[in-house]
Amino acid sequence: MNIIARVKDILFTPKPAWLVIETEETNTVTLYTQYIMILAAIQPVAGFIGMSLFGVSAFGISVRVPLMTGLVQMVLGYGLALAMVYVVAMIADALAPIFGGQKSALNALKLVAYSSTAAMVGGIFALIPALGVLTLLAALYSLYLLYLGVPTLMKLPQEKALPYTVVLVVCAIVVGAIAGAILGTVRSGPTMGIGTTTGQISIETPKGAVNVDVAKTEAWSKRMEEAGKKLEKAQESGDQAAAGQAIKEMASLQGEQPMVVPKQ
Repeated sequence: MNIIARVKDILFTPKPAWLVIETEETNTVTLYTQYIMILAAIQPVAGFIGMSLFGVSAFGISVRVPLMTGLVQMVLGYGLALAMVYVVAMIADALAPIFGGQKSALNALKLVAYSSTAAMVGGIFALIPALGVLTLLAALYSLYLLYLGVPTLMKLPQEKALPYTVVLVVCAIVVGAIAGAILGTVRSGPTMGIGTTTGQISIETPKGAVNVDVAKTEAWSKRMEEAGKKLEKAQESGDQAAAGQAIKEMASLQGEQPMVVPKQ
C-alpha cells in the first residue's frame, strides 16, 4: 500500500477512493501495520512536542507539561488511539444489520480506519497548541468521510447512511470519553488518589477532585439502552419519524452523560 497516495485519495477524492477500498484485499494486521499505526502516531508525537518541548505561552506566561509526564501521555495516548479504532469498528459492524446493512468486521475496520484519516493527519496541528481549532476541523471532515463510506463499505441503503453515522458517532464519543478519562489520570502524576464513597468513585488530582456517580451512570446507561431499542424498533418498522426522534434522544442523552463530573 502506498500510504501517501491513499491519504491523498481519501482526503481529496473520497467517493472513488471508497469504491477502491471496498474491493481491496487486505487484513487486520496489514491495515494496522501499514496504515493505522503510522497515522495514529502523528497526534501523540505532535502533542508531546507541542506541550512538553515547546509549551504554551500567553500573556507572558509559559506552560509546559513535564517531560516524563508528556512521554507517558504520548505512549498511552498512542495505545488508546489504536484500541479506539478497533472498538469503534466492532460497534460499526454490530450496528450495520440494524440499519439494513451487512456485517463485515474487515469492512467495518476499513471504514473506521480510513475515515479517521483526516483526524489523524490533522493531529499534526498539536505541534502548536494554539491551532487546536484546526485539529477540530480535521475531525469534522473525518465525520463526512465516514458518512460517504458507509453505504459502500457496510452495504447500507443511502437513506440509512445518515442515521447510522449519527449513532456510530455518538457511540464513538462515549468510547472517546472513556479513553480521555484514562489518559487524563496520567496528568495528575504521583499525587493522584482514588477513593470510594457510597455510590461514587472519587479521583483526586492536583486540579481538584473528579467524581464518577455510579447510580447516575447506571440510570443514564439504561435510558441510552431504551433509546437504542426505540431506534431499532423504528428501523424495523420503517418509521423514519420515530427513528429520527430516537436519534435525537440519544444525542441529547450524550450531552447529559454523567460518567465524570468535576466537583464545583
